[in-house]
Amino acid sequence: MDNTRRNQLTKHLDGGLAFTSMDNFLDNITFEKIGKRPKGLPYSFYEVFYHIAFAQKDILEYTISGDYKTASWPDDYWPGVPEPASEDEWEDLKADFFEDRRILREFILDPNNDLDAPIMNSENHSLLREILLVIEHSAYHTGQLVLIQRLLGVYNN
Repeated sequence: MDNTRRNQLTKHLDGGLAFTSMDNFLDNITFEKIGKRPKGLPYSFYEVFYHIAFAQKDILEYTISGDYKTASWPDDYWPGVPEPASEDEWEDLKADFFEDRRILREFILDPNNDLDAPIMNSENHSLLREILLVIEHSAYHTGQLVLIQRLLGVYNN
């Protein structure tokens, strides 16, 4: 049963069940459009993706790092600019996101990590709670990314 639960959690983490997976659309948007804020929205595709990636990294470090430092809300969680300084910076952000996702997936699948036990940096928060937080947060903001792409004429699925 534990393996079934772990596998189900990683499927939800990756998306594609209740919300679309980043793999399905992230590279559809051109670098030239990631910093554009559609009319009526206060954020660009880049800003939302940065926020997802930062929050995921923060939760991952909170869960497994002995050197965790609390980030400053909201300043650290948003980039402060609508677009990255360069295409390399954008590619690095995407690579970091997927690497952190891989590490979290492996941590979930490791049977030595008790899903219900308190995590390293909290006596009150379990691994399961933190995983669900990443899933819920990613799902919410993935919807925003899809909406932004549609408003920019990019997303056609």
